[in-house]
Amino acid sequence: MTTTETTTTETTTTEIRDAYLLAAEQAVRLLAAEEVAHCWQKESVLPGMTVGGLAGHLARSVLQVEWFLDGQVAGAEPVSPVRYYARLVGTSAPGSALNVGVRARSEETASAGPAVVAEQARAAWLRLSGRLEREPADQRVAVLHRPGEEMLLDGYLRTRCVELAVHLDDLALSVGAPDPTPGAALAVAIDVLVAAARERHGDRAVLHALARRERDTAHALRVL
Repeated sequence: MTTTETTTTETTTTEIRDAYLLAAEQAVRLLAAEEVAHCWQKESVLPGMTVGGLAGHLARSVLQVEWFLDGQVAGAEPVSPVRYYARLVGTSAPGSALNVGVRARSEETASAGPAVVAEQARAAWLRLSGRLEREPADQRVAVLHRPGEEMLLDGYLRTRCVELAVHLDDLALSVGAPDPTPGAALAVAIDVLVAAARERHGDRAVLHALARRERDTAHALRVL
């Protein structure tokens, strides 16, 4: 399979936006939980990241949608959600430029404290709940941490479903709460990540990861 043939399952604009908003709502609720505030300075299940930093990272999957929508776009060729993840390097190395940048941005958000972070995420989610109904299907967003890069809004929301699904699980586990990720967001996340694995490693490697683990020398399903 070639790169251009690697695609995700078709979902409508309404379906992807609903899946995102449902997951974002659960993030807002978890961020406001007493357990999160109580554990803010403690180590999370992610080595080198506090619960507060992890909460800040989760909150950014709500906050950034609004920030990116308000960014300046110039008509660059949009990056697909599959390519967004397939090209990443250093995902499993704590000291990589990618992970250092993620932790820095997350801690910057978390520095406002648990109450402020929770309220910022809640307010952004409420605004997005109305705004996403009005944005056209061809709406683009500016990927602000990658200057000059753009994505289609619905493609970007697919990446946010990935981040919400992964980090809702991380944060819930860190504070001893049940994972609240909605099934629709989980389905989007798995779809995008498997497609990214196919683009990064090829179909044979992904087949081995799924059905012949003893031949999975590339750990092909590990995207993040």
